[in-house]
Amino acid sequence: MFQRGNHQISVVNIGGAGDATNQLNWPYGIELDKITNTLYIADYSNHRIVAYPKNETNGTVVFGGQGAGINMTQLCAPVGIYLDYITNSLLIANHGAHNVLRWIRMKDRWTLMAGDINGVANSTSTTLRAVTDMILDPMGNMYVADRNNHRIQLFMSGEYVGQTIAGVTGEVGMNASLFSSPWCVKLDNQLNLYVADADNHRIQKFLRY
Repeated sequence: MFQRGNHQISVVNIGGAGDATNQLNWPYGIELDKITNTLYIADYSNHRIVAYPKNETNGTVVFGGQGAGINMTQLCAPVGIYLDYITNSLLIANHGAHNVLRWIRMKDRWTLMAGDINGVANSTSTTLRAVTDMILDPMGNMYVADRNNHRIQLFMSGEYVGQTIAGVTGEVGMNASLFSSPWCVKLDNQLNLYVADADNHRIQKFLRY
């Protein structure tokens, strides 16, 4: 613990390469449950989601961890995660299987939110390619960073057909209407969209759709 101004900051080191409960292998997404102070981590190369209680350095594998795969108890290189308190679930950008999943906490399998259930990459309105992140708005609509299609897809609540609301499918560029590997998406309280446009080294803002 160290002092910064009037605040004490606690530092907990989690990780070191491996697959033990105190190790990770290329972690990407993190989400903090503000109610329980549990930290969820997308452990990319271990194909699992690990939960760490506050100040603990040993976690619990809460989902996945059975090797890369496409069955409903497996993950394949998870990247972004998003905690949906309303449904008590984690949304998972299942990067290696090109889809977005919903895992209801304590359940033993996922349900499909977007993309191909068999992990097939494509660029149609119902498929994704190397998805990296997603976020929900208050109405339950989902915004997805479809990285290798260089676009942002909007899936209205309960729908599996997406609309391209930013970028052009399969087209890479540097002008304001194009992306090069969009990686992360966020919404502000007015539902303006922010995109980390990774290979263009910039953050793009788009007014509410």
